[in-house]
Amino acid sequence: MSTIEANMTAQVPTNHQSSSEGQSGALSYELLTTSMLTALGTVALVGIHHRYRKQQHPDASLQDYVNGIRTQWQTLRSVPDSTPTLARLRYACQQAAATLQQAYHHDIGDDKPASPDFTSMHTTTILVRPVSWVSGVASMPKDHTSLNHNEHDFGVVGIDADRQIVWQTTMPERVHDIVVQPLSKPNREPKPDIQDESDVQDKSTYATQKRDVVVMGRRPSENFWVLKTSNGQVQYAIKSDENRHFYGHACYSLDGKWLYVTENDTVSLAGKIGIYDANDAYQKVAEFDSHGIGPHELIMHPDGQTLVIANGGIKTEQASREELNLDTMRPSLVYLNRHDGTLLEQVTPEHNQMSVRHLAMHDDGTVMIGIQFQGERHINVPLVLTHQRGDISLTPLTMPNNQWQRFHQYIASVAVDSERNLLCVTTPIGGCAAIYDLTTRDLIDDVSLPDCAGASILANSDASASNMDDRTEPLGFIVSDGQGQLTALRVNALPKVTLDANDAEHSERIIKSSKPHKMSFDNHLQALC
Repeated sequence: MSTIEANMTAQVPTNHQSSSEGQSGALSYELLTTSMLTALGTVALVGIHHRYRKQQHPDASLQDYVNGIRTQWQTLRSVPDSTPTLARLRYACQQAAATLQQAYHHDIGDDKPASPDFTSMHTTTILVRPVSWVSGVASMPKDHTSLNHNEHDFGVVGIDADRQIVWQTTMPERVHDIVVQPLSKPNREPKPDIQDESDVQDKSTYATQKRDVVVMGRRPSENFWVLKTSNGQVQYAIKSDENRHFYGHACYSLDGKWLYVTENDTVSLAGKIGIYDANDAYQKVAEFDSHGIGPHELIMHPDGQTLVIANGGIKTEQASREELNLDTMRPSLVYLNRHDGTLLEQVTPEHNQMSVRHLAMHDDGTVMIGIQFQGERHINVPLVLTHQRGDISLTPLTMPNNQWQRFHQYIASVAVDSERNLLCVTTPIGGCAAIYDLTTRDLIDDVSLPDCAGASILANSDASASNMDDRTEPLGFIVSDGQGQLTALRVNALPKVTLDANDAEHSERIIKSSKPHKMSFDNHLQALC
């Protein structure tokens, strides 16, 4: 009893403390109220002023206000970050510019909007930070205040180098692959010249601001969307041709001009590769035969001329994911000329139920392959393989004691670090992620990560690497999972030695650190390399 009374006494402030806190609270409330009234008054004044300007000057537009704010923003950027208040003011100016820019597309008095209106399908939340990765989300936090509430909470998020969410955009259906446009973009706006040191950050983030990110609907979907990498705003919504649906994956040509998409002919069930012009609002211009059934992931070869396609070999019913031919499926890895669709090479796995699904490309032209086995559970087949042009067969990586059952016959993603010769694979069913040394082709180790799927190379600027030696690069990958975690997996660079039991806690080959989020990440995660 005395302990409770003592605790209660310790928590009761003195009259002076109570008065100070009360005054502080009153000041905070007054400041908040004043700020809100000022913001509302400013918006009202801008609206009234703009209507008057339109009467006097028909060519006047809200873009003039945006340009004014941007001018002030550039002035603020030249001042060093001396106080948190200044940082918040900069953020407010940039948000105001974005809001007015959006209003400009729906100008007062315009009979027709200047750009497509996607607000009925998408809502976007934005913070001002550079994006390092983009991921699909199967379940985002519910926003009960939004007028455009999406009951399924499907979406896409941009993630910064600290594994924090930069923006999140709701989607009308569940998404699958995320494809980031390469840096080189001919016939687009040229990169701005760097005038002084204050523009260095603009140069480093210019690629993020100007690149597109394509979000593919989960198969069988008739939709994909093109978003801005900087803020997640939807620019285009593309629907498949008649008698076609998408298989959930795509890739760009190395110059960023053309987008190649895996598709299904819903009549013949033959695999197709659709070609879309990124410089013409992603209009479809042609299609090729994939030379197989059920094409899933496809990637561009480093030669810039060759498409590499994973034909899963599975026929699916037109309006569902039902598998129709598991006994007679014919998976294959295919190389096509991207210009005319000519078949260059085709390789089949050792077992006809080894569905070739997910791919990653090493800079040296080696294709990394993730398999999803459709046969009986007791059959042990390799699930991670490689191939190079000219090889007559697919070559498996090494699994200790050949125990491929560790991955439960299912590889969800493959990601390669060409510089350090590392490969990461994930399995949500097996509940683990594994990293391979491609020099020795041996498994370094695997770590338990329930429901993990997305995998990508780890950004070198990840702040969580700050505790490491400054001379040491953060070797490893970032993995997302359905429980809302973004996990960094770093390879312990220390030489492999035999340790006794007392040193076991220091012998981890993979160092794991996770950051949780209140959302369920979906199958794929892509880096803005």
